[in-house]
Amino acid sequence: MEIRGSSRSFFQSVRSRELTGFRVRKRPYVADSTAVVSEVGAVAVEHRGDETPPLALSFCQTSKYSYILAVSDEDGYVSLFDTRPKFAPSTSCRESADKARIGDWVAHQNAIFDICWIKEDTKILTASGDQTIRLWDVEKMKSSSLLMGHAGSVKSLCSHPTNSDLIVSGSRDGSFAIWDLRCKCNTRNRLGEFCIGPTYMVKGAHPSPRNKWVRRGKAASTSTTAVLCLKDEVSVATAGAVDSTVKFWDTRNLKAQITQTCPDTKSATEKVRRLHGVSSLSQDSNGVLLSASCMDNRIYLYNILQLEKGPVTSFSGCHIESFYVKSKISPDASHLLSGSSDGSGYIWQVSKPDAAPITLNSHDGEVSAVAWSPHEAGKLATCSDDYTVRAWNIENKCCSTTRSASAIRKRVMAITTGECKRLLMTEDTEHVTKDPIPSSSKESQQINFRSSIMPPKISTPEAPKKNFDSSSHYLENYEKSPEATLRSPSSVLNPPSSVKRTIRDYFVAPS
Repeated sequence: MEIRGSSRSFFQSVRSRELTGFRVRKRPYVADSTAVVSEVGAVAVEHRGDETPPLALSFCQTSKYSYILAVSDEDGYVSLFDTRPKFAPSTSCRESADKARIGDWVAHQNAIFDICWIKEDTKILTASGDQTIRLWDVEKMKSSSLLMGHAGSVKSLCSHPTNSDLIVSGSRDGSFAIWDLRCKCNTRNRLGEFCIGPTYMVKGAHPSPRNKWVRRGKAASTSTTAVLCLKDEVSVATAGAVDSTVKFWDTRNLKAQITQTCPDTKSATEKVRRLHGVSSLSQDSNGVLLSASCMDNRIYLYNILQLEKGPVTSFSGCHIESFYVKSKISPDASHLLSGSSDGSGYIWQVSKPDAAPITLNSHDGEVSAVAWSPHEAGKLATCSDDYTVRAWNIENKCCSTTRSASAIRKRVMAITTGECKRLLMTEDTEHVTKDPIPSSSKESQQINFRSSIMPPKISTPEAPKKNFDSSSHYLENYEKSPEATLRSPSSVLNPPSSVKRTIRDYFVAPS
């Protein structure tokens, strides 16, 4: 399978085609040549003069505040930084932090392993080692809800793609839980927080095999290290520390998983198989590709609609020696960013998995969490055990972020479906006459001009030319045909109401 074809969604393919002579402008994420990565700036993570290792990063999800980066650390703080300023190389990280810091507060009395923006970036969720999750009002820096129910450190968080009141979390106790922020009890604790329990919890999501043991006779960890809400709005992906398996669940029926996938380890040695824990999961903005960082020093890329085939490809070059090392696929699925235990960050082009990655060399300790800005093209961030957070920018001269005068095109408006049918069913089409039309009869002019429009023939350079049958019988049969509806590429991400639309429907065998 060619990676270029499998890594691009239907909508991305449409964007890259030429339509009636006009090239649709691509997003500047896509790099057709070697990208140049420049460091925007670095800030130190410290509080009251004491440095602390950062553990999680997240850019705001709305375009209005896309420059704000949230950072959580080992001391339980949440810090907000402005990533717009570009500091001089002579500026120290502490000085940069003082200038870029928007605010910070103590969110937990324990380490915060993950953070998640919700509610149009007015709220933020924090997952902590104190076994709880808190919901914070960012402007007031005040907690409004406390989510309790896990019996271990909360390692991972993810919000529903369309309903931010629904949250999924994974814990070191081996469970993952679903929460509904609207389900609040009538009482508050002494801090004024509403206490919320899980709507549903799956325990032992990734159990350890009976014969799997580690050093000194201790059982292998059954921690749920990563959770992800998929774009079909009902499915959840989970991964654990015990092996490289990624499991998929339907939130409407959590008694058993829908399916699972993992790398092919038949040819691997037993020593390699023991290292196959998953440290993180991520997906692109279309929800077609899913990346999984494994403890075998590889990042595997899966196609959500072809999980039974295993990974589409994998990326190597980084060192994943702890579960703090994370990876993220870019929103448009063109790049893959990862931390590494060797003190560097790595960026691969998804379309060139065998090519050498771009190396980010400014850190002096293990590079752990990474993040992409969802709205500022090419902006990313990395954090490290050297107590710093660094912002970077991918620059590509082949894909400029500014529009030249020659690139500005007039919008081409397509005629409506009803008008197209009427024109196709009409045997004798009226043509515009060469005689001048009086200015007083504007209505007649519009009718004659519309009647002269013929539907354009649209094709791509690669596609063979096909003659379009103009009979009304063909049009009616095509629209009513269920086979045509199922074959439509748009039915995967936006299916009709009569067609099954969740990930379960792709993997459950018919009864």
